[in-house]
Amino acid sequence: MVKMIKLKKAVIILTAFGISNSAFGQVAKRSPENKPNFIVIFIDDMGYGDIGPFGSKNKTPQLDLMAAEGRRFTDFYVSSTNCTPSRAALLTGSYADRIGMDGDVVFPGDHRGLNPTEITIAEILKGRGYTTGCFGKWHLGDQPGFLPLKQGFDEYEGIPYSNDMWVHNTNRKKEGWPPLPYIRQEKVVAHIPDAKSQALLCEATTDATIDFIKRNQDNPFFAYIPYSFVHHPQIVEQSRADNADGDITRAQIEELDQRIGQIIFTLKELEIDKNTLVLFTSDNGGAKGTSMGGLRGKKGHQKYEGSMRAPTLAWWPGKIKPGSVISEYFSTIDILPTIAAISGAKIPNDREIDGKDVSKLLFKSRKKTPHKVLFYEYEGVRVDDWKLVIPNIGAAAELYNLKNDIGEQNNVAGKYPAKVQKLEDLLQKHKKYVKSGQRTAAFVKNPEPLIKDTKGLPSLAEYLNRNEIETAGFRMENKN
Repeated sequence: MVKMIKLKKAVIILTAFGISNSAFGQVAKRSPENKPNFIVIFIDDMGYGDIGPFGSKNKTPQLDLMAAEGRRFTDFYVSSTNCTPSRAALLTGSYADRIGMDGDVVFPGDHRGLNPTEITIAEILKGRGYTTGCFGKWHLGDQPGFLPLKQGFDEYEGIPYSNDMWVHNTNRKKEGWPPLPYIRQEKVVAHIPDAKSQALLCEATTDATIDFIKRNQDNPFFAYIPYSFVHHPQIVEQSRADNADGDITRAQIEELDQRIGQIIFTLKELEIDKNTLVLFTSDNGGAKGTSMGGLRGKKGHQKYEGSMRAPTLAWWPGKIKPGSVISEYFSTIDILPTIAAISGAKIPNDREIDGKDVSKLLFKSRKKTPHKVLFYEYEGVRVDDWKLVIPNIGAAAELYNLKNDIGEQNNVAGKYPAKVQKLEDLLQKHKKYVKSGQRTAAFVKNPEPLIKDTKGLPSLAEYLNRNEIETAGFRMENKN
């Protein structure tokens, strides 16, 4: 039983926003004018400079085409520098600090998870008759009350947390990791014990997504695709490594490109591309092996640009101007209210939603961001081209002009003390504002891993009948 969650109260809240129990089971026929499909692709640990549209030499022809046919956003930001808080902010439209999902990530058998009383994009769209699916890495709590089907998704297939949280990770101090499960709906159907299974995660996520799209082509749908690539351990099929000259990070990025191309091709083949908005971005800055494209910072780092500015594309043939580029800043918290506005859905009015409708940035040119101020959690703030960073607790604030110094190499705080003070005041006001309206995460007593042993359970490679593949990348370690 989830602590602090009263199911009857949760149902009342959902009904208030048009998300009743009957709507959950409702399948609405398409109305192209006001019920487009939505696909949100959320890559894991991809750096700002890892794909062709953002200057990379990695071979990403499908994403290059997506940018040529759609819109590239140069100043799009995620809301946090780590997996769990970033995902929580995207799905709820609220800062992770506001909903108790800030700080550390959740782990296998963790007592904390995204509160089911939060309203996600999936729940908002269900109120409009959408079918909803999540495919890939969840990482918002692995206890039964926290999994995707409890957060508004009709379908789920993937892993409940990061792919490095498995038995071969030797960096856990007290005890070893439990088996890493692979889930369909809420049932564990396989596990990830070996390199072969790791290498197939991208393929499995894509296949599940395409199957979902084909089955729902005549009805409005929302597909949230949080890929586990390019998070470590990075493992690919040997042939992909060979094609990438042995560069495993590049091989994973190029596989992602191919897989996303398969999704786009499916939309075109089914002739629903002109009624589908596809958003592509990453959950935080890149990790080892990735490229920040000249930006300072990385995943989990101080709030420099490379930690939170993400390579982002939007694609909707006939709606988004081909080959267009927008440099206005906005964030993942804006995705929920934007999708709600496009679909005609209502957002919750009993709680603070931090995001704003930025649909004009998707469809119009020469439009300004609705955000006068952009916050980098509690340690950074941007107004126009001016960026203030507090690199460490107790450290002096640093000031950069991003127009002249995108790499944040020239700290000009000493030259502009009044501007530093103004931005510091904005940051403190923001922190106070968020804390004054905080909601809580959910917790369970005596949490347990989803599985403790794998007796009778196939590996993912066996489950997919792909046990013959050769792999490259991760070198298995013996745990003693």
